[in-house]
Amino acid sequence: MTHVTTKDIKDQFNLSLVSGEEGIGRHISISDISRPGIEIAGYFMHYPSNRIQLLGKTEISFLGLLEPEEKQDRMMKLCALDTPVIIIAHDMEVPEELIFASNEKSVPVLTTKMPTTRFSSKLTNFLESKLAPTTAVHGVLVDIYGVGVLITGKSGVGKSETALELVKRGHRLVADDCVEIRQEGENMLVGSAPKLIEHLLEIRGLGIIDIMTLFGASAIRSYKRITLIIELEIWDEKKPYDRLGIEEEKMEIIDTPITKLTVPVRPGRNLAVIIEVAAMNHRLKRMGVNAAEDFAKRLDNVITGNEN
Repeated sequence: MTHVTTKDIKDQFNLSLVSGEEGIGRHISISDISRPGIEIAGYFMHYPSNRIQLLGKTEISFLGLLEPEEKQDRMMKLCALDTPVIIIAHDMEVPEELIFASNEKSVPVLTTKMPTTRFSSKLTNFLESKLAPTTAVHGVLVDIYGVGVLITGKSGVGKSETALELVKRGHRLVADDCVEIRQEGENMLVGSAPKLIEHLLEIRGLGIIDIMTLFGASAIRSYKRITLIIELEIWDEKKPYDRLGIEEEKMEIIDTPITKLTVPVRPGRNLAVIIEVAAMNHRLKRMGVNAAEDFAKRLDNVITGNEN
């Protein structure tokens, strides 16, 4: 999980620091954001103090209706030991009671010029991306007709060579050898390349080649959502391979199941074309067109007709 601090939030959105500077390095562990309206009203029974606290016009205007003692008490409670930061939208004036409490508890108070809802949306997207569960997979990720295809298999089976052929056919390389994957949402995996090997492809006998330099910026992508996994394996004469494609195999990465196809490798097979067609066929299935199921229905009709 990526490390995120209050300072990262401040720098990312160009926020202004008002008070509580000693806590600027506090950790943010969850992407949920709290609007503590009911807490300002006095109810702290289920206060989610470990979340970012975002105050808008409603909360600040209600705070102005309270007596000074009430304001001070509720601001002290709002600045809990595990509160990472309090952010005030619309660049509104920060109440003195909140400034005092934040300095006492070392809870940073930041302000933004953005409206509350807009800032909340931007901040949530940023946190979900940064705090998403991550893993790394040995393979190649290619964007083929808009389909993110993760090509896996044992070392030396031909993953990188196949990716090179796909790039020559107009598709885009995302990552070679090591694919960093993060789960940005439910059933949504996004893959990218580590910075060290970004845009690079390793071909045995040639060495490292720079895809962007050789083929241009249109031949690469920084990241891509993964929707299909193709595993390459050396052809095994004793192993039965799927010839119809009716049953769909799944592979789970993090907590997300992804459709997986196993493609046997042997001399004479054009893997780039096979993977290209697999990506197109996967798109058709998502659009409701399934050639394997159509064939099975035709076969059933023929059998039924013969029996009659």
